[in-house]
Amino acid sequence: MEEIELYLEDARDTMDRAIKHLVIELGKIRAGKASPNMLDGIQVEYYGVLSPLNNVASVTTPDARTIAIKPFEKKIIGEIEKAIRNSNLGLSPTNDGDIIRLNIPPLTEERRRDLVKKAKQEIEVAKVNVRNIRKDTNEGIRKLTKEGVSEDDVKKGEERVQKLTDSFVAKIDEILASKEQDIMVV
Repeated sequence: MEEIELYLEDARDTMDRAIKHLVIELGKIRAGKASPNMLDGIQVEYYGVLSPLNNVASVTTPDARTIAIKPFEKKIIGEIEKAIRNSNLGLSPTNDGDIIRLNIPPLTEERRRDLVKKAKQEIEVAKVNVRNIRKDTNEGIRKLTKEGVSEDDVKKGEERVQKLTDSFVAKIDEILASKEQDIMVV
């Protein structure tokens, strides 16, 4: 039975990481207000090496509709501006020589619906990941019968894995409801 506990603990840890990844991905989907997380995927060329934007500049939100980016070195402000323009975020940077400002326009109803669809795609990926973890864990538990673990213990282990999976899928659904509400608020 101890072996089954190890499988369950591993499954719980892996499912937790899947949830954390989901939260990071959903953080990149803007919800009508400015957030530094919107720029998480942007890489800036810095001395010939691609570096994350937050490693070469401070990113703040002075108000709900503006993101301010202050480079640690003034000479890379052009590189940062270029990286933002090429990022597919649809934002137009304003450069005053010291700080780059991004004005976040209010979302249209159509754009909000598109963002909800994108969020639902991320949610579905997370659910598939959790189900794959369940499948792998159950396969590992079934293999324990060859090592002398009883069929009853294996069945109980599989039931516990299913309960664990159900609880994580419920968490994912709660995260979706929260994000959907966040996106749709005008």
